[in-house]
Amino acid sequence: MIRVLVADDHAAVRAGVVLILDGTPDIEVVAEAADGLEAVELAERLRPDIVLMDIRMPRLDGITAARRLRGVADVVILTTFDLDEYVFGALRAGAAGFLLKNTDADALIEAVRVVARGDGLISPSVTRRMIEAFAAMPASAGASTAGREPYENLTAREREVLFHIGRGLSNAEIARELGMAEGTAKTHVSRLLAKLDLRSRVQAAIMAREFPPDVGPGDPRTR
Repeated sequence: MIRVLVADDHAAVRAGVVLILDGTPDIEVVAEAADGLEAVELAERLRPDIVLMDIRMPRLDGITAARRLRGVADVVILTTFDLDEYVFGALRAGAAGFLLKNTDADALIEAVRVVARGDGLISPSVTRRMIEAFAAMPASAGASTAGREPYENLTAREREVLFHIGRGLSNAEIARELGMAEGTAKTHVSRLLAKLDLRSRVQAAIMAREFPPDVGPGDPRTR
């Protein structure tokens, strides 16, 4: 079961999301929160897999809450607003996904499943702007400086995983490609994000495309 916490200050919206998710055999809504602070407190206590969270909420906004929940649960922002400051702010805070509230029921359910598998997901309507912005992120976030190798702290295996993230592969696909368990691939992803000081898989993918990691002999790029 995928355990989900739903946080939104509008009771009707919360009820609608809960109704959609609770009718799905592999998803369980374990709690509801009416504001960001309550969402953080409940998530820290209940440890859900995913927190579906609005941005504009009382006491604590969704972006700040997402930042506090890093390492506790995967956060998916579900909001009416697709303003750039919200999209980029959420991703920098470590959110695993960004969806608009006009997302239909089937897409919402699939989004929960995708994030639960360890992948990221962004509403198609904001993807292009997000890619353009992160592609232009400063050199300190990914480029080598003064001839320094940007991936010098990564192991050979982590470089391979990063390369495949840049190809757009999911954790399951990376696991098959490299002959490892999916959980092992997810662990490698988490470690390389921490070493590179990146807050999302999306940033890692862009970085890998801009500065392809050298994976040594057997480089899949030569296959």
